[in-house]
Amino acid sequence: MKEKLFEKIAAHRPRTIKLNKELGNIVIDQVTIAQAIGGARGIRSLVTDISYLDPEEGIRFRGKTIPETFAALPKVPGSEYPFVEGFFYFLMTGDVPTMEQTLAVVEDFKTRAGVPQYVFDVLRAMPRDTHPMTMFSAAILAMQRESVFAKRYAEGMSKMDYWDPTYEDACNLMAKLPAIGAYIYRIKYKGDTPIAPDPKLDLGGNFAHMMGIGKPYDDVARMYFCLHSDHESGNVSAHTGHLVASALSDAYYAYSAAINGLAGPLHGLANQEVLRWIFGVKEKLGGVPTKDDLVKFLWDTLKSGQVIPGYGHAVLRKTDPRYVAQREFALKHMPEDETFKIVSMIYEVAPDILREHGKAKNPWPNVDAHSGCLLVHYGMEEYDFYTVLFGVSRAMGVLSSLIWDRALGLSIERPKTVTTEWMTSQVKS
Repeated sequence: MKEKLFEKIAAHRPRTIKLNKELGNIVIDQVTIAQAIGGARGIRSLVTDISYLDPEEGIRFRGKTIPETFAALPKVPGSEYPFVEGFFYFLMTGDVPTMEQTLAVVEDFKTRAGVPQYVFDVLRAMPRDTHPMTMFSAAILAMQRESVFAKRYAEGMSKMDYWDPTYEDACNLMAKLPAIGAYIYRIKYKGDTPIAPDPKLDLGGNFAHMMGIGKPYDDVARMYFCLHSDHESGNVSAHTGHLVASALSDAYYAYSAAINGLAGPLHGLANQEVLRWIFGVKEKLGGVPTKDDLVKFLWDTLKSGQVIPGYGHAVLRKTDPRYVAQREFALKHMPEDETFKIVSMIYEVAPDILREHGKAKNPWPNVDAHSGCLLVHYGMEEYDFYTVLFGVSRAMGVLSSLIWDRALGLSIERPKTVTTEWMTSQVKS
């Protein structure tokens, strides 16, 4: 993977240099006062080739839709889903790996997967009521002493080589995150009973094993990690990782910061909020409701000024393909699950209600409308842990982008700020 990545970098650098030096003055967007005040939403000012969010087609990974991606990548023997390691190769290089290339990454990750004992000691020193995202972030930050980039930078190296030790940090970190996440889960929620990794398994299968959850949760893990891996660079976790790394902070500093952003209620907590709401529906309506009762409940919800959680998206204008992928899994493996039945019924009636209501720009479900019901079906009822799963997943996109940021020599991020008085004066003039 590293050799293929170096070939890609060598071919890509001249294009980026040309765009910056020869075409850098070309205007590609304009900024409004509403965008400046409203969190820079929609401003085209970040660069990534890892993924792109199309309003009609949803997320594209390296130009491929989710169905195209899953169809193209090598599958784990006996599984319907691809190796997570092969997916990482795809994000990193833009090439669909062969089975041989995929298995090479699988073996490489196994050599990197050992978590230093001091990381477990740090986790054990924390109070057990500490939020799992705090534990996850602390574990990542604790490993900063392992950074190859930090050591190489201190020794002195060419800027053109920054990507190389960053690659090593990214792969070391990616290989270790599943074990750290599973360890947190077992010591916090399962009576302090961590499960040792199984070196015979791939990343997704090994994560399910270390969590202590049987088949077909291994396929849920593979699917979940791929679906949640990246979502352009403007989301809080990806942008935070890019921002911190732009100061040449290493991958451990950068991804720990990204995790802190992901922990925010407006970013990574959406799936558990949806699940809480669905359980509330189930409780108020006495189990799986009739369609008529659900329609009335949803209308009452909207008329009271509340929203239907999991529906609507800032960019998408159709059902999130990530939702569809999870729905297809549920229809095959858990069609009689009561929570899934409610999720499915909401999918049948909510879009028409939202269209008639008229206030939602997008009446279709996003990924968070479904993911929680899969997790709880396989016994993972600890909502606070869901964002850790998201964090293991999102690392693939953030770390791949970080390597490419270094390879292309992207600058430190430093936007210019303006005052409200200045904006007012511009309007007057």
